Amino acid sequence: MQFEKDLKSEFKDLFLQARALLLSFEGIMEMKKERITTYSNDKGGICHLRTMPYGVDFDFLKGAKMEDKYEVLTGKGKVLRVLPQKGQLDEEVIKYF
Repeated sequence: MQFEKDLKSEFKDLFLQARALLLSFEGIMEMKKERITTYSNDKGGICHLRTMPYGVDFDFLKGAKMEDKYEVLTGKGKVLRVLPQKGQLDEEVIKYF
């Protein structure tokens, strides 16, 4: 499972910090899938979280519809946008999204 791979990553600590932050929001549920760890609430999916060679990515499932006042989201797909986090979490930005 991807969750176990993330726990073996050199960015394990950053992944666990990101996970704890997501789970601190009321109503957030975590689903550990074979290829990705997904976070949702009673209204549906919010984001995926995964380790990368440079840190962690938050993959926002409806990111293309989100206002990006910080201009930090990447991707050009019809739906998904990614918030890469390198070295440390930017909690202000993450909480905004």
